[in-house]
Amino acid sequence: MMTLKQKPRVVVIGGGFAGIQFVRQLDKRNFDVLLIDKVNHHQFQPLFYQVATSQIEPASISFPLRNIFHGNMSVQIRLTVVDRIDTEQKKVHTGIGSFAYDYLVIAAGCKTNFFGNNNIAKHVFTLKSSVDAIHIRNHILMTFERTITAPAEQKAYYQTLVIVGAGPTGVELAGAFAEIRKNVLPKDYPRIDFSKFTIYLVEGSAHTLNNMSVASREASRRYLEKMGVKLVTSTFVKDYDGRTLQLSNGTSLEAKTVIWAAGVTGNRIAGLPAEVEAPGNRIKVDRFNRVEQLDRVYALGDIAYMETPRYPKGHPQVANVAINQARNLARNFARVEKGQAQKSYEYRDLGSMATIGRNKAVVDLPFFRFKGCTAWLVWMFLHLMLILSVRNRLVIFINWAWLYLTKNTSLRLILMPEDKLREENATLQQQHSHD
Repeated sequence: MMTLKQKPRVVVIGGGFAGIQFVRQLDKRNFDVLLIDKVNHHQFQPLFYQVATSQIEPASISFPLRNIFHGNMSVQIRLTVVDRIDTEQKKVHTGIGSFAYDYLVIAAGCKTNFFGNNNIAKHVFTLKSSVDAIHIRNHILMTFERTITAPAEQKAYYQTLVIVGAGPTGVELAGAFAEIRKNVLPKDYPRIDFSKFTIYLVEGSAHTLNNMSVASREASRRYLEKMGVKLVTSTFVKDYDGRTLQLSNGTSLEAKTVIWAAGVTGNRIAGLPAEVEAPGNRIKVDRFNRVEQLDRVYALGDIAYMETPRYPKGHPQVANVAINQARNLARNFARVEKGQAQKSYEYRDLGSMATIGRNKAVVDLPFFRFKGCTAWLVWMFLHLMLILSVRNRLVIFINWAWLYLTKNTSLRLILMPEDKLREENATLQQQHSHD
């Protein structure tokens, strides 16, 4: 009687751009896949800021993993947190048990980097997940509800928003908040003077969008300043206690809301040898994304640190790198099965872009740079094309079109349990009585 040959098992840690792309491209006729993630959906990170500013719903940019691989019997999914990796026993230990692997692909991505300041970490908002985006949306809307009844001396504190980090996320957040301050919030809260709603963008370097061209940096600065965003450059945040933000230039700001978008560090997993640790908590890999010194262990995307002649300090931590490393690794798995030589990876920089608001964006292509409405349309089109499903593309396009035509959305929902609301009310009453 003929027996079927058991396929090698590939365990993939992480359902971000790299993990999803690798599993989708891998030839499942030759491999079984176990995909492990701590959430049950893939999240489209470039549009988190639009969820946070009530422009689109989180469901529009979230894709259930089981739906992505619906009907594919070669792909299993487990919802859990990875505790450690045992490379000698070839096992991944998680909160729901241990899983053996023949091949291991680490695509765990990054988390927010607070540069060792635990006090800041305790009090600021971050934007690394759909849950983070919803928390920011709830908080911002609730803050304006509180502004209505706040004592006169407290209103400035409630109406100060600080965004730390002027990379694409920080710039896009600042621009989006500036637009809703002008076009949306005055209609919802006619008794609040939104000319006193102050948006600060704090950046440690001298420029916004520091990794883009000089023309794009200057254009983004002009756009933001014209929209009323206060830029504080060449300045670092020293501390924040939930009320007072201390800056390296000696000044301080009283702010109810601080959003941290100032850097990332790798989601390292216990069990890997110290020798493979790279700057930024990343994992050293060779040109084929193999983790150095380890057998059949690979790392992809933001977590991978690959030195090449063009990128001697590692590739930029962007979606395009993650997607293309994943595709190359999946093809190399197929090449090995066919007895062919593997191909090394090199990043081809197709350009970068950022949007600052309605009809305002900057685009850097390898041989061409442009800004304004055309750049904004290009930004929208390319982001729509990266969305996984046609249905979600259509939903997002309709939301964007409606927002463009009306300068308004109907997505400003505060989703908060009643006990949380009571707890917050009690805290506010205490603060106001002390003041």
